[in-house]
Amino acid sequence: MTDDELLRYSRHILLPEIGVEGQERLLAARALVIGAGGLGSPVALYLAGGGVGRITLVDHDTVDVTNLQRQIAHGQATVGHPKVESARQRMLEMNPLARIRTLQEKADAARLQELVAQADVVLDCSDNFATRQAVNAACVAHRVPLVSGAAIGFDGQISVYDVRDDQAPCYACVFPPESTFEEIRCATMGVFAPLVGIIGSMQAAEALKLLAGAGRSLAGRLQMLDGRSMGWSEIRMNRQAGCAVCAPHR
Repeated sequence: MTDDELLRYSRHILLPEIGVEGQERLLAARALVIGAGGLGSPVALYLAGGGVGRITLVDHDTVDVTNLQRQIAHGQATVGHPKVESARQRMLEMNPLARIRTLQEKADAARLQELVAQADVVLDCSDNFATRQAVNAACVAHRVPLVSGAAIGFDGQISVYDVRDDQAPCYACVFPPESTFEEIRCATMGVFAPLVGIIGSMQAAEALKLLAGAGRSLAGRLQMLDGRSMGWSEIRMNRQAGCAVCAPHR
């Protein structure tokens, strides 16, 4: 590490669980972030600030004034601009050493297979079930850990799906692709502004831990937050032996 990096990341380096070796692992790591909205904003900022070496940010959308209530990577000056470029600008303001690749596109299953193969960790900050399933399938195929978060209304959830652990479930073990339900989005139901910050920050924390080799991940545990009472609950999740997505790759 350079003197600038030693100074910039000194508060990580002081942590016994990270130290110089852990920070060097972060600097050598590659993170893929799907979505640059409410969850993706804190994720992108903390990954950049924390020193993840190469960050790929994927989002097809542009910044709208209705996003500014909660999407902290964007501001009034970037309304109408691509979200990935708006977020990149803010990430570089936080850390000019960050190496950021932006893709303004809605990645399909084939594209996700390509992108995930180049990553050490994937953070799913998308807002729809189909994308989450496609991201999970790519992560399973390439054995890349997935940090998945969701937030709507006052309710949030987060977990890590890491098929490198033979006992851990994938996303499809918990939420089967054939499940049917009414998909609700922020545009119709609303979302409590700080909720996406809480869940997104936790996603960043889980990714940094995985990359640095620090602590214990949320693999096998789904944590859920009721923002009305700030009450957390946790469900233990098991791998499903007959899962159509991950069973062939175990």
